Parts: sequence; C-alpha cells; structure tokens
Amino acid sequence: MIEFAKAPDGYSGKGFFVTSFEKAIGLARKNSLWPLPFATSCCGIEFMATMGATYDLARFGSERLSFSPRQSDLLMVMGTIAKKMGPVLKEVYIQMAEPKWVLSVGACASSGGIFDTYSVLQGIDRIIPVDVYVPGCPPRPEQIIDGILKIQELVGKESLRRRHSPEYEALLNQYDIE
Repeated sequence: MIEFAKAPDGYSGKGFFVTSFEKAIGLARKNSLWPLPFATSCCGIEFMATMGATYDLARFGSERLSFSPRQSDLLMVMGTIAKKMGPVLKEVYIQMAEPKWVLSVGACASSGGIFDTYSVLQGIDRIIPVDVYVPGCPPRPEQIIDGILKIQELVGKESLRRRHSPEYEALLNQYDIE
C-alpha cells in the first residue's frame, strides 16, 4: 500500500485544492530533508543502521545524504565532539544555507556523555543552536527515526518569516553567528 504525505489544511473540491503558500512550502520542506551526518563515534554506526534496509530512513524523505554543508538543511551531530572540533562544527553550521535545523544524536553530542573531561565539549548547544535532542548511548535506530520525525514536525509548522524575526537573530547573536 502506497502512503502519501497528508495534505495541509485547505479547501478542496472536485478537481482542485487550495491552501496557503506557507503550508505548501512546509509540506515540501518536511518531506525532502537533506541531512548532513557529522558522525564521530558509535552514534554514527547506529545512524548507518538507520540508513540500511531494515530501518530505511529513506521512507521519510531523507534518503539523499549530503556531505556538503551548502547543500544540506539538516545537520545531524552524532557522537563525541572534542573541543578542538567545536570550531569546525560551528563553521559547518554557518556554511549551511537557511533554513537549517540541527539534530543532536546521543548522550555525547547532547551533554558530553560519560566524558566529563577538559577535552570534550559538554553539549553542542554551547556552540550552535539545537532543534531536537535524541537521547541514548548510543540511541537505537528507532530513536533516530523519532528524532527525524520531530524535526519534520518542526519544519512543517515553521513560518516562512521566522528566520527573519528579531528573536531568531537574537538566538544567532547569542552563539556569535551573524
């Protein structure tokens, strides 16, 4: 059975469908995310399983992985991030075109995990804004899929004007991102 994306709210009749521009754009964006996997350790292995045939992340419109920040709209940070890697991660985030979202996968990316040391970044939200956190050490593929679905929920409901709002600019200024 083929399942299609649920149509956004609108008016329909015989041979036509009318909705707002924002809802149509939200539907298109949420079902065609281009993730950039930034995997450094065991969470990356779980992500590979998520992309495999058993879990098949492609079902959710995220089949095309992009390893270029300029062609991605979802940054998936998975695993331990050393403090020396922090500026690189921030630069990757800055190079991504708007709109962009961030998924923090696993305990290490979210809070430093078991590595409470001077060399490990204690959560990527210290250098870039995070939209959704996926807990676990390492998280199961089902949890990663749930995180993707939460991102899709955010993307589908996001206003086209949000990225140009004073609140969003203040958030980026908080992270020293122009």
